[in-house]
Amino acid sequence: MPPPVAERGPSPDGGGTTPRRRGALLTVLATVLLLVVAGVGLVVVRPGPVAGWLGDDAEPTLEARAPEAAPVPVLALPAGTAPVPTVEGLRAALDPLVGATALGSRVNISVADVVTGQELYGRGPDDGTVPASVTKLVTGVTVLAARGSAYRIGTRAVAGAAPGEVVIVGGGDPTLAIDANGFYPGAARLDRLAEQVKQALGGTPPSKVTVDSTLYPGPVHEPGWDADIPTGGYGSAITALMTDGARRDPDAGPKGAERYRDPDLAAAQAFAKLLGVPAGTEIERGKAPTGGGEAGTAGTPAPGTELGKVESPPMIRLVDIMITNSDNVVAEALARQVALARDQPASFVGAATAMDQVATELGLPADELALADGSGLSRTNRISPSLLTDLIALAGNGTRPELAGIFGGLPVGGWSGTLDDRFATESTRAGAGVVRAKTGTLTGVHAIAGLVTTADGRLLSFAILTDRTPPTTPDATRLALDRIGAALAGCGCR
Repeated sequence: MPPPVAERGPSPDGGGTTPRRRGALLTVLATVLLLVVAGVGLVVVRPGPVAGWLGDDAEPTLEARAPEAAPVPVLALPAGTAPVPTVEGLRAALDPLVGATALGSRVNISVADVVTGQELYGRGPDDGTVPASVTKLVTGVTVLAARGSAYRIGTRAVAGAAPGEVVIVGGGDPTLAIDANGFYPGAARLDRLAEQVKQALGGTPPSKVTVDSTLYPGPVHEPGWDADIPTGGYGSAITALMTDGARRDPDAGPKGAERYRDPDLAAAQAFAKLLGVPAGTEIERGKAPTGGGEAGTAGTPAPGTELGKVESPPMIRLVDIMITNSDNVVAEALARQVALARDQPASFVGAATAMDQVATELGLPADELALADGSGLSRTNRISPSLLTDLIALAGNGTRPELAGIFGGLPVGGWSGTLDDRFATESTRAGAGVVRAKTGTLTGVHAIAGLVTTADGRLLSFAILTDRTPPTTPDATRLALDRIGAALAGCGCR
């Protein structure tokens, strides 16, 4: 099923520029990036650098593949002393490819050396361009900066104001499962929360469940989304409580899955059933009591008393899931975690404001960033290619080691995630196993950004954003993008 979306009006034009050095990104590639890039088993088979964070029952977020079964080597260790491609060499290799008809009338590119931060090739590199799902790189970096790699999102149950009432309080965990059959491996589970509640109530069955999803003030859909996104299976209503990314069926695929219209109510209904609340009892939205009241009769807990809590996998694991599977619902939840960490409303606007704030804190050129959501589904998003190459270099230069968490989930060409079936033709095979990147696709918009190792062993960051591509030739456009990545991988470009 192709990604959704109808065409919108044209974006502002951008011109070319000469290569130049971006400030404050001049450090040598740190050990943390060397480990992430070189650790094939760690990166591809089980994302996330610290196994102890995953919990006793955690499972890999990617379908496990034995490294020895790889058709190609996966990202060899970069050599810091390898020769740097020249500006002239890159122009000779890339200029003929950038003009491909399938890329449309606007192609903005930045290619930079990760070790030095030097931009080596640019075409409209500072121009804001519709990024599609490449936006998730910004979401991943900002949430790791704001929350840290080990942070977990909690879902709580508290005693309600009325006798026998239990309030389930959504904390924004999109991976929450009903039971062991959830969509996301290692997710927190409602059945375990229900057992905690039953124990806290001493066997007294609750008579009513209320859902508090007020952490997210709304709206539940971003106004810039195309009309079919809420119903097309690639997005959903964004509520503070949901199960399985709002999927009706946890066995459905990672993207085009039918979603609940009211994910918070659906999750609360499942919770009520687990608690043994009589069938047919109405589930209402409300606000959880703040606590501090007197206990009820027969030793029942005071309103607001916490009855149980479960927690999501750690943030680094959620970022892996978001990037590897390009999970839009997880992305919107993580964007709201940035908002909460920066005391902004957990809404589309609050998240965009907070991500801009964190980007500024990180020294990124935030004037080249204008976001409306965290997933990239909105056509009103604008990101420059050079901001993306700066961001990738920052995540690997060692000054902020927690940001290297974005590399664990990046798909590898011809190997995993959204690049699993790409870099497979004669003209692109040089990129298989050595291009590691996030892709983005909307109708008329195609993007790719990530890392590539040259034939001489030099590690480069690159971003290619196109937002005026022929809507009838998506396969040809992806192939044209892959040819650029393969050209970077296949030459020393000197």
